[in-house]
Amino acid sequence: MKNKLPNILVTGGSGFLGSRIATELLVEDSPLKPGKIVVFDIQVYTGLKDARIEFIMGDIRDYSSIEKACQNIDIVIHCAAIIDWGTKSKEEVISINVDGTKNVIKACKKYQIHSLVYTSSLDAVFSGKPLVNINEDQPYPSSYHTVYCESKVLGEQAVLQANSTELRTCILRPSDIYGEADPYHMGALIEMAQSGFYVRLGSGSSKCQHVYVGNMAFAHVLAAHALWTGNKKVEKQIYFITDGDGENFFKFFDRIVSGAGYKIFPKNLWLPYGLAYAIGSILEFAALLWRPIKHYNPKFSRFAAIYTCQDFTFSSKKALKDFNFKPKYGLQEALENTIKYYSIKNL
Repeated sequence: MKNKLPNILVTGGSGFLGSRIATELLVEDSPLKPGKIVVFDIQVYTGLKDARIEFIMGDIRDYSSIEKACQNIDIVIHCAAIIDWGTKSKEEVISINVDGTKNVIKACKKYQIHSLVYTSSLDAVFSGKPLVNINEDQPYPSSYHTVYCESKVLGEQAVLQANSTELRTCILRPSDIYGEADPYHMGALIEMAQSGFYVRLGSGSSKCQHVYVGNMAFAHVLAAHALWTGNKKVEKQIYFITDGDGENFFKFFDRIVSGAGYKIFPKNLWLPYGLAYAIGSILEFAALLWRPIKHYNPKFSRFAAIYTCQDFTFSSKKALKDFNFKPKYGLQEALENTIKYYSIKNL
C-alpha cells in the first residue's frame, strides 16, 4: 500500500497465538516488515524481546485502553478473546469477544487505521452435527451450541460490517491450534497420562483439522500483508486455516504425548460418545450447583464430547488462492518442535 513500514498492533499478543504472530512478523523472511509492533494484552508479555516490540497492558473491554494502543497504528491483528467450551458466563464471553471487538473497530475508525485482521474460530459454524469437507460458504447455524460459538459469529459480523474503503478487514478461522506452550490441550493430556489412566473419547474414527501455531501465525502475517498491499480479493473475506488432512483428535495428540516420553495406559481405551456426553452433562451440572459457593470450571464438558467425537473437516484452498497461504512449517518439524517442548527429559 505505502512505501513505509507499518506499525502493527497485536491484541492478545501475550497469548499462545498472539506472541507467535509477533515473532513471525520479525523473522528475517517475513513478507510484512513492521516499523514497530505494539503488543496489547491483559497478561504480561513474556515473548520475544526486541527493540521494535512495545507492550501495553490493558483490557479489551476498556475502550480507553484499546484507544491508547491504536494511536499511530497502521494494521491491527485482533487475537484477544476468551476461549470457552461452556464453562464461562454469557456476560463475560460476550463482553470480551463481541464488545471488545467492537471497541477495536471503533478505535480503528477513529485513528484511520488501514487494515484489520480478525482471529475468529471454526466454532462460528459449529452446529453440533458432523461437517465434512465444508468451505467458507457454510452458513452460520440456526442456533448456537455455546455462547462462545455465538460470540464468534457476532464478532465476525461486526468485522464484516466495518469493512470499507478506509478500513479493510478480513477474518481467519483457525482449526485446532497446537504447538509449543499450548494452553488448551497438552496440559490435560499429560496429566491424564501421568495419572496412569488415559482415556479417549468416541470410537477413534472421527476426524478434525489441526494447525501448527507457527503456521497459524504465518497465515495472519500473510493476510495482513495482503490487506496492506491492496489485495482486494482478501477484503471482507473469511478463511479457514489448516495445514494438513483431517485426523482423529486423540490419535493426533497421542503422537505428541508418547513422543514426549509419557506412557499411555491403557493403550486403546475409548469411551463411547453417549457415555462421554452423559459424563460431561453431570460435571457441568455439578459445577452449576457449586457456583454459589465456589466457581468451578470442569475440564470436561458436553461440548468437548461432541467436538472430539464428530467429523469437522475443511481445507485452506481459498487462503491459498487469495493470499498464497502455504504451511511454512512441515508436519514433521511442527511435531518435533512440540514434542521437544513437552519432553519429559526437559522437566
